[in-house]
Amino acid sequence: MCTSIYQIALDGTHVLGRTMDWHSTGAGPVFVPRQYHWRSVYDNQAYQNRYAIVGSGGAHDEETDISDGINEFGLSVQKLTFANGALFDHQPDLNKHSIAPFELPLYLLGHFKTIAEIEAHMNEIQLMSGERAFKPYGYPELHFVAADATGRIVAIETSEKPLKIYENPLGILTNAYDFERQLNQLKDYMTFTPEFEAGTVPLNTPRVTTGSFSGKKVPAGSYTPGSRFIRAAYYKERTDRPEDEEAGIISMWHLLNGVCVPKSTAYQQNYSIYRAATVTESLSYYFESYNRLGVVKLQLTPEMLERTAPVIYQIPDQLQTFSLN
Repeated sequence: MCTSIYQIALDGTHVLGRTMDWHSTGAGPVFVPRQYHWRSVYDNQAYQNRYAIVGSGGAHDEETDISDGINEFGLSVQKLTFANGALFDHQPDLNKHSIAPFELPLYLLGHFKTIAEIEAHMNEIQLMSGERAFKPYGYPELHFVAADATGRIVAIETSEKPLKIYENPLGILTNAYDFERQLNQLKDYMTFTPEFEAGTVPLNTPRVTTGSFSGKKVPAGSYTPGSRFIRAAYYKERTDRPEDEEAGIISMWHLLNGVCVPKSTAYQQNYSIYRAATVTESLSYYFESYNRLGVVKLQLTPEMLERTAPVIYQIPDQLQTFSLN
């Protein structure tokens, strides 16, 4: 259970936000330096990244697990849980990089500048089931979102082999299976532009609907993947476009309010343990954990690019308030 939302501000600022829905808080802001060395839990193979990263994650064996983040060239990647759709390999191909599914954001952010570069090398990557892994991890069903400095945003789907990239100018993704079916369901709630219907939406198009919602359905309030997908798309298309980065983060947090899953352990284990956003132009990462109710910002500055050691920031998951007394 996760929801991803992409917005473009009036000044051209690109903001990629998400909720991370899971059953426990195990991730927080991290910095991963250039030339970072790590080993895959699948086969203990050593890798060396090229580019620095800020995002959310934590220590995982001999690597820093990245849930979502942005690298020094403005490429952002998120991993989202996936409902009964992922297809992973059981037998490694010696001509490919065989990694655990949850290692893909670390690999992509560490090796590529753009989505075009990812596409050019996608057939070199193999996502593996973990039953026979060096350190077994089961079958973590995931799919992914990527956005870059050109304004391109895509879904990387694991329901097909090899991995398939879908252009996603709508800028919404949840956990539901079959991305194209979800888009068809949205037609009951909004009217898409002819360019969207034809698959010819130009880069950096902030809206893909006509703006007319008359006679259409109104989204339901449940937290199922399908309902969150519809609700996120509906309100993103209707809300005022923010002016700049600051307004973009404010707008993003209010959009995420509509899809954040509250704790309800009597009915389900997962809830929105944190929400986060990357900003392409400033190379910034914004983060708020469930209990904190206060946003922290981590920016990838030129000074940070000179650092050689990873950092896992300790952000207490506790209520932060300002007393007026």
